[in-house]
Amino acid sequence: MKRKRVRSSAKPNRPQGHGSASDSRSHRPQGHGSASDSRSHSLEKAKEYAFLLLKFRLRTEKELLGRLRQKGFPEEVSQGVVNFLKDRQFINDCVFAKGWICSRLKRPFGLIRIRQELVQKGLDKEVIEEAVTQAKEDYQESDVVRELAEQRFLRLKGIDPLKARQRIYAYLMRRGFPPDLIREAINRSDSCK
Repeated sequence: MKRKRVRSSAKPNRPQGHGSASDSRSHRPQGHGSASDSRSHSLEKAKEYAFLLLKFRLRTEKELLGRLRQKGFPEEVSQGVVNFLKDRQFINDCVFAKGWICSRLKRPFGLIRIRQELVQKGLDKEVIEEAVTQAKEDYQESDVVRELAEQRFLRLKGIDPLKARQRIYAYLMRRGFPPDLIREAINRSDSCK
């Protein structure tokens, strides 16, 4: 059974879509809307982009703000999105710092390098120091350095001992461990041969 189509127009003889005031607004080319429409559209696009970035990994406020600016969003829109996400706990620099430290210690990297990375990511020094202090409670950096040095000595058995020491020292420095712990670990591992 066929249904009859009911027209909502008051003038039944006039075809829909031609000349009515409501149709002229709906077919208006983009760019002729009000400034608030454009701002809200930009805000929604910025939120979508921010959520896309957060989908892959946590980010700091500074990182997210920089990425939004880089994408071309206006300053007030970028800051508005960051404030929106911060208010709803989607971004939290303290949580980011703890997570970053935890993941980097598993690699394992030293606390010097981890601190530098967190500074580069734009975290406040207080946030960094608090997170590092908490991490130190369960982390024995000297044990990690000693273990890495021993592993490297085993790998470099066939080369000149002085060269091996230099390579291990450079490797551990690049990983962000303190020089005094590295020297101690190298001396201990070297004497155990």
